Amino acid sequence: MAGSAAAGGAAALGTARTARAADHSPAARGSGSVAVLGGGVAGLTAAHELAERGFRVTVYERRALGGKARSMGVPGSARGGRRELPAEHGFRFIPGIYHNLPDTMRRIPFPGNRNGVWDNLVAPSEMSFARTGREDLRLPLPWPGHRPPDLTFDDVRRALTAVLESVRGIPPHEAAYFVNRVLVFMTSCDERRNDTWEATPWWDFIRAGRMSRDYQRLLAIGVTRNIVATRAEEASTRTVASLLEAFLFNGTGRGADGPLDRILNAPTNEAWIDPWVAHLESLGVAFEIGRTVREVLYEGGRVTGVRVADPSGRTRTVTADHYVCAMPVQHARRTWGPALRAAEPQLARCDRLQTDWMTGIQFYLTESAPLLDGHLNCVDSPWALTAIQQARHWEQHDFPSDYGDGSVVDCLSVDISEWDKPGILYGRTAKQCTRAEVAKEVWEQLKAALNDTGRTVLRDGALHSWFLDPGVDGIGTPHPVNEDELLIHPVGTFHNRPTAATRIPNFFLAGDYVAVDIDLATMEGANASARAAVNALLDRVGSDAPRCPITRLYRAPEFEVLKRHDRNRYRWGLPNALDLG
Repeated sequence: MAGSAAAGGAAALGTARTARAADHSPAARGSGSVAVLGGGVAGLTAAHELAERGFRVTVYERRALGGKARSMGVPGSARGGRRELPAEHGFRFIPGIYHNLPDTMRRIPFPGNRNGVWDNLVAPSEMSFARTGREDLRLPLPWPGHRPPDLTFDDVRRALTAVLESVRGIPPHEAAYFVNRVLVFMTSCDERRNDTWEATPWWDFIRAGRMSRDYQRLLAIGVTRNIVATRAEEASTRTVASLLEAFLFNGTGRGADGPLDRILNAPTNEAWIDPWVAHLESLGVAFEIGRTVREVLYEGGRVTGVRVADPSGRTRTVTADHYVCAMPVQHARRTWGPALRAAEPQLARCDRLQTDWMTGIQFYLTESAPLLDGHLNCVDSPWALTAIQQARHWEQHDFPSDYGDGSVVDCLSVDISEWDKPGILYGRTAKQCTRAEVAKEVWEQLKAALNDTGRTVLRDGALHSWFLDPGVDGIGTPHPVNEDELLIHPVGTFHNRPTAATRIPNFFLAGDYVAVDIDLATMEGANASARAAVNALLDRVGSDAPRCPITRLYRAPEFEVLKRHDRNRYRWGLPNALDLG
């Protein structure tokens, strides 16, 4: 399936290029100018697709291209001709269930790569659930061409101990019940998913409150943290289970673009964003950086312009024939005035969408910690920490030779998903701590998860420095702010997500909050929504340019028969046939 999907995308692109080369009519070349508001993954995708179809595109971005996906340097950290230490908003995760984003990556040239930026993806060979006070559960992630990590005798002993502890910790009847709940969802029709399961928290769906501690930590909390970065107690079952279903199929090689887990082989800007921007510039895309959108202006049934401010605060109105709003929802909705909202009611529904903090911190080490070749989930950490070591995956670099002052050999990149629960060091929430206190608290929580079974994984003496996302400000004061909040998915979110097309003929929406098949705040969702926005624009102007292909999550044919049966039961008011309650 992965090969056919990739071939299909390549064929569609080749057909599109051939059509554009052969047909020089105005409709095929594009029709007029487009202002793309926002330069994150959604905005850059929209610019890419529009430029390939002949539109004149200008991207307006308030801070830095790449948005939450970008990487950056640690100011003042470079010595001896090296680069600054690499930092990021949070580590990248590009699983095999993604199809639309990888298609775009294949079309971004990169020197020496046959498949462009896509060839910069590498697959970690394992992942781990780190449990405080018990051996960590270390899971292999096999895939064709997989190279298992080198394991010592002690690694094998610890892995077997963890598996046996987990088997004992989750009673057989609980494991069987969880399997049943997954099968209930997989055989549920779309109507039941969109109605009943969208209104049911994942915690309640799998009856976590009645189950053992390991069941709760691994199958309720651990799953939601890894898949949707949200709380199991409030996350929509539709969102969590849809992604879990997709990952299960991915793990069996069905409906996959590649391995279950993939990351980039270098800092994000180097491996992806900078080559992307260079390619867009070669297509004629213009970028205006440091431009903050203040208001989308509406009059006479159309958007007439956008008021933007430069870094000094001076404002001007920019105009175009069409406008693609590709900002994060918490920023975009501030720019939608009363007249615009009255003309398009779905904009008002976006006020009900909720965002929360999920932010990265990087620890720079003078010795490589003996962790694992993949992602780490600290399932007992109060601040819901997940992490990955970067250097072993950045094949293009010798870390101490290329970055910092020469003494740093690795970067441990950590995501903090919970900012409102007390920590173990200060007894305060992350928002109540200063930046330095956040770093100390996270370090202590990592040590509590990793140095707890007779082995020292992280040493204080190996910590060189740390870097916390600059989008976080005011922590430790009564008014903390985060410039880069993440859309979360409590029950009911699905029904408040807008479509890419609006009632306003020259105004379109793109972003990970827009309704697409992948019901999650992801780079894949941002990419798919931008494709949908471009297709809607092409429809509005009557263009005969090829539409952007949009690949949906994989649906197993053998389950479609069972879903049709469930649709009848749903319409009769009956539960799913497998539902044990």
